[in-house]
Amino acid sequence: MDHDSTDNPKTPRAPKARRGSAAEADPQELSPQEMAPPDIDPASAGGEEEDEAREDQTSLPEVLEESGAVAEGPLATGHAAIDRAVRLAPTSPGVYRMLNASNDVLYVGKAKNVRKRLSSYARVGAPQPARILRMIAATVALEIVSTSTETEALLLEANLIKQLRPRFNVQLRDDKSFPYILITGDHWAPQILKHRGAQTRPGRYFGPFASAGAVNRTITALQRAFLVRSCTDSFFESRTRPCLLYQIRRCAGPCTREIDFQGYSTLVREATDFLSGRSHLVKQELAREMEKASSELEFETAALYRDRLAALSAIQSQQGINPRTVEEADVFAIHQEGGFSCVEVFFFRTGQNWGNRAYFPRAEKTFTPEEVLSSFLAQFYDDKPPPKLVLLSHEIEEGELLANALSIKAGHKVEVSVPKRGEKKELVAHALTNAREALGRKLADTATQGRLLGALAATLALPHPPRRIEVYDNSHIQGSNAVGAMIVAGPDGFVKNQYRKFNIKSEGLTPGDDYAMMREVLQRRFKRLLAAPDGEARARENEKHDEFPQRPDLVIIDGGRGQLNAAREIAEKLDLKDVLLLAVAKGPDRDAGRETLFMPDREAIKLEPRDPVLYFIQRLRDEAHRFVIGSHRKLRKKDLREAGLQEIPGIGPSRKRALLLHFGTLKEIERASVADLGKVPGVSAESARKIFEYFHTQTG
Repeated sequence: MDHDSTDNPKTPRAPKARRGSAAEADPQELSPQEMAPPDIDPASAGGEEEDEAREDQTSLPEVLEESGAVAEGPLATGHAAIDRAVRLAPTSPGVYRMLNASNDVLYVGKAKNVRKRLSSYARVGAPQPARILRMIAATVALEIVSTSTETEALLLEANLIKQLRPRFNVQLRDDKSFPYILITGDHWAPQILKHRGAQTRPGRYFGPFASAGAVNRTITALQRAFLVRSCTDSFFESRTRPCLLYQIRRCAGPCTREIDFQGYSTLVREATDFLSGRSHLVKQELAREMEKASSELEFETAALYRDRLAALSAIQSQQGINPRTVEEADVFAIHQEGGFSCVEVFFFRTGQNWGNRAYFPRAEKTFTPEEVLSSFLAQFYDDKPPPKLVLLSHEIEEGELLANALSIKAGHKVEVSVPKRGEKKELVAHALTNAREALGRKLADTATQGRLLGALAATLALPHPPRRIEVYDNSHIQGSNAVGAMIVAGPDGFVKNQYRKFNIKSEGLTPGDDYAMMREVLQRRFKRLLAAPDGEARARENEKHDEFPQRPDLVIIDGGRGQLNAAREIAEKLDLKDVLLLAVAKGPDRDAGRETLFMPDREAIKLEPRDPVLYFIQRLRDEAHRFVIGSHRKLRKKDLREAGLQEIPGIGPSRKRALLLHFGTLKEIERASVADLGKVPGVSAESARKIFEYFHTQTG
């Protein structure tokens, strides 16, 4: 969907979903190829990473089994609580919440007639699925919110499910917004860039795309085709000669007037037309220009047009299947297997395929595909703009109601349908094939990870396979820019949204004291965990409800006995008795495959070099090492960038940031004249003179 920036209110995002655990598996022989967890590779904590739209970004939830008979007492108590609520319930539309004894929300539901719906739960002896009976048995109170219409109730229900994550509802586990391509509209030379979040900056937005990778590839190809700049405004304003992108023909060079305003505006218009779905007309125009240049014997110019046409063809070839009759649509297909569900979503905008993403919603295995898909759709569009057409693989009961709700939300008519023939049917079938394959891959990955965790538990003599593993490492250069990092792994591989970095900041720390750094990192991590409101009780409750735990079963330290003792000191100080510690020391000459494993009060363990468990531990340690090195490099780069400004009298952090934001690099600040320095917000004429004299005195 392409649209201009608007002031739409920002919909609150749902809390990040926690992951379930895989079933325990008996340890068995594993090959090194099987051992590697799904490769989720975040570049830093808090930054935006290259997150390909792969199904391994979302973990499989725990299968919630049906239990057998329900105790007579609790079931009678639940019926009584619901019966009391029925007497006061309205006969109008609304949303109801079922609460347990701890005041946790068990279920959020909506109804056209709330009293009638609750009465169906209150009937003693009525045939109900075991899931409903367990829910009734756990209910001690209800809360009801009346709404004006059933459509309003549907929207409220979806919002509450995403916020509260009730145990008995289908839960969409999605913590990432979709990226868009933005062509800015607040500069005479518009910039093309990737954008997430609120669309407040003036310009044209094109999307959504399924992944940041799809956006990056498209932007790179668009730069080759249309030569639109991608640099920031501050970098643009500071240029005195064209940058490398101009030299490799990925930018027209508007910063140094290598192209005039009219010529650059034409390039931007062509890029906008292409993203708006007028790709055929753009390609025809470029082909005409190429033929014209060729006929006039301007072969270099003709070659430029040829390269631009090739770049556009590359974009369309990467997009795979592009429909002929569908301009704007989202396609949803669901496949169930082994008690799990996979919903595959394809995004089509301006007649082009802008990627797909697989989701694995959390739901009891008694839910039908139609029930899962219906609840999934309402939550999916809670914080996303719907297209004009939504195509489904299964007929849902509330299709018309959902279409009305999405139409109100979008401000235009939204059609929800299950196609029976033609190209639309082919699109749904293609999505269904992808859903089936994605779930198959996910089940295989989860089974492999479960076997690895089982083998690890057997090797370390753990009582059960660990559900949460935390791995710690430090990085510094002679004590400077010291940073610690924690990566997390579980039954589904690396858990990216749980990664954390720690800037080492103890004042009394001896530079280069690795043991003290590890003590600080672990103390900060576990103090925060234990200090959280009802931290211990909440962690236990999460585990009971099959959610990904916040408390680790196993903590791995990169180091030997010394690092292990430092970690043990903190664990004893904080009374962490049930957290197992493991230190991994590198072998002689730091050779991989010759590591020694240290555990408290136990003999050192050396595994065979080809042991899959050793390879698994190496993979965890190397991921922690990669993550902490990346965090350290970012910190060091920032420090080096500001180093040249540290000694200038009267130049504090705010002016440093303003100078760097305006000029882009320290080199450009050094080259700037007094007049140019004085144009920076917050820099007075006197300060500009001091900065200029500082650099010229230093270099003279």
